[in-house]
This record gives sequence, structure tokens and C-alpha cells, in this order.
Amino acid sequence: MRLFVAVRPSQAAVAVIDRLERLEAPGVRWLPTDQWHVTLRFLGETDPDAAVTAMGGLVAAPVEAVVGPSTRLLGDTVLVVPVAGLDRLAAAVVAATAGVGEPPEDRRFVGHLTLCRFRDEPPPGAVGAAVSMAFPVDEVVLVRSRTLPGGAVHDVLERFPLTG
Repeated sequence: MRLFVAVRPSQAAVAVIDRLERLEAPGVRWLPTDQWHVTLRFLGETDPDAAVTAMGGLVAAPVEAVVGPSTRLLGDTVLVVPVAGLDRLAAAVVAATAGVGEPPEDRRFVGHLTLCRFRDEPPPGAVGAAVSMAFPVDEVVLVRSRTLPGGAVHDVLERFPLTG
């Protein structure tokens, strides 16, 4: 299964971010709110039992995620909201899953929540839209990603409380 470990935004965070205007434009695909997440570690094609076992060794305390201050581009075709405060948690997840899945990416963690993908141009006014809040993170989730014609679908397979 194609797996990753992530943080899901709180309901309050979803409500705040969801207030952003979602202008429709050709080639723009907005992600549904129930698919929003911050990826801490992409595992790729991995045995879910091995991933669950590895994540059982996660030692991390609850943290606060800080959203914003505004939307921005990540690369040329993705609109995101930056999410700070998760660097240590991401490092702990990478350490716990070091022997599982694809090797960890050799780059700095950039916390973000993807809002939409687009082919040519971002939706008008979408880049730089103000959004700011913080939310508590008291668990991480193991997620299966399935690619369907309408886009990726993410299913939570397991939850791991952060008890520290």
C-alpha cells in the first residue's frame, strides 16, 4: 500500500482555512477538506503492518501547529498554507520509521497543507490570502493514499497518540 504519516488539522483549523475563497478556474482542482493533512513522512509502497510496528516506537510529545500567515505556492502548481511547529515531530517520525518504506527525503521538512493543484495559473487572488491560527496536535495518523481518476483519496489506517 502507498502510505504516509501525517497530522490532520483540528476541526477549528479546518473551519478557519475553509473560509478562504475557492475561485474556480480552468485546470484548478481544490482538495476536499476531509483530505487535508500535513505530511510528516512519505513511506511509499509499504507493508502497513511494518509501518504500524515502526510507528509503535514513536516517542513524541503533543505540539502546537501554527498555520499561516498566508497562502503561498509550493513549486509551480500547488497552492498551500504553511504550517509551522512540526519540525521536531517530523524528525521523530522519520527516526521511528527509518527502516520502513522508501528512504527519507534528503531535504529540510517544509510543513504545509495543500489547498489546490493547478495546471497553468493559480486561481486569481489565491496566493497571499491571509489565514492564521494555531491548533494542538496530540496524534499522528498512518494514511493509505489511493490514486483515483478524480484525484487522490486518503484513508486513515491507524492513529498514534503523542504522549511524549
